[in-house]
Amino acid sequence: MEAVTKLQALFFCLFFSIALTHEIQLIFVNNCNSSIWPGTQGSAGNISPQNGGFHLGVGEEVTFNVPNGWSGRIWGRQGCCFDEQGNGFCQTGDCNGNLYCKGRGGAPPATLVEMTFGTPQSPLHYYDVSLVDGFNLPVTMSPVGGGVGCGIAGCEVNLNVCCPSKFEVRVGGKIVGCKSACLALQTDKYCCTGEFETPSSCKPTLFSHLFKAICPRAYSFAYDDPTSLNRCRASRYVITFCPPRK
Repeated sequence: MEAVTKLQALFFCLFFSIALTHEIQLIFVNNCNSSIWPGTQGSAGNISPQNGGFHLGVGEEVTFNVPNGWSGRIWGRQGCCFDEQGNGFCQTGDCNGNLYCKGRGGAPPATLVEMTFGTPQSPLHYYDVSLVDGFNLPVTMSPVGGGVGCGIAGCEVNLNVCCPSKFEVRVGGKIVGCKSACLALQTDKYCCTGEFETPSSCKPTLFSHLFKAICPRAYSFAYDDPTSLNRCRASRYVITFCPPRK
């Protein structure tokens, strides 16, 4: 009986140890009709997975883990061309002409996937898809499991087809991105800066209402938390570029 008790205690310790060191798995899927080069940027004190960037071919899936407590952002880059040393450029989301962003953010406009994962002591995860820096690609972040209340963050529609003309970013006559109102108009009202820098003074504008109507599960302006910030405790998340519309 004592041997069984010791075995049970050993199993419990092993299970508890694994739980404490458990990482969050991120699964990237490219459902677009062309290659994507996702960029990754850890927030202050956090690593940038895959050295900040990697290639994702059509129909391809890439998986890697991030540690508990990781916080950062991910975005898709389009129209990229790199040499063997990883030097080049991207039409959208470019990070200083490098395949490996190495802590640098992507040039707007770019659709951002933002996340802050909890720890064993505080296990709740927060994640969202943001249009605050504009739009270049449809993308969603979906939990695998996690229980009741775990929602899907994302913008599943190509906003480029309904982008206001003043906000369009074109390459070779083709619209490749849609600027945010802040980036296009550069005023405090649209950037939630100056006298508009608080939640009480920064309100949705005509343009944020437009983006919200088309992509209701994405941030449309800086203080769009109530309908855009998701909370979950899943151990795996799928980030899909150009997700199928449901």
